Amino acid sequence: MSASKLLRPSADYKDSYLAALAEYHAEGRYLYCNIPILKGDFESYITALRTERGYPHQPYQEWVEPAPETITWLVKDDQYIGTVDIRHRLNWHLEKWGGHIHFIIRPSMRGKGFGKKILLKAIPIANYLGINKALLTVAPHNHVAIRVIEDCGGKFEDELPETGQFPARKRYWLDCT
Repeated sequence: MSASKLLRPSADYKDSYLAALAEYHAEGRYLYCNIPILKGDFESYITALRTERGYPHQPYQEWVEPAPETITWLVKDDQYIGTVDIRHRLNWHLEKWGGHIHFIIRPSMRGKGFGKKILLKAIPIANYLGINKALLTVAPHNHVAIRVIEDCGGKFEDELPETGQFPARKRYWLDCT
């Protein structure tokens, strides 16, 4: 059994990723990703993920200023475990509700320490991209993610209240130097 590692999205993990996507769908996440379509043309999806423009087909409102984004997958052996997205810069929306780094672990792999591993492995990538301090935002009730961020050195900045358009968020800064 090998150690987990971060790597760019790859068709080598197609079956495992699609299974994880079904798990995410069951939680109401990534519903804009159509599994039957991806199954038929996974190579195009991988190519799009690697362009550093974020997720293809992710619905954005007209006013959102896109930010370059590097997407990596945490994998172990032949299994997709989770995703970490690193935005190269912040726009006004990301400064409040998105941050530089977003990570997610597939539901069937949660509670095994992979959240901390994925975030710690993302720090050198963020540093390479020129991010000295990364902003992470999290729902105030997501105690597991908050613990992961704090265990990795994240320092609490503030909490933004819910608005008519956006959910409440806690904001943390993580040293990437």
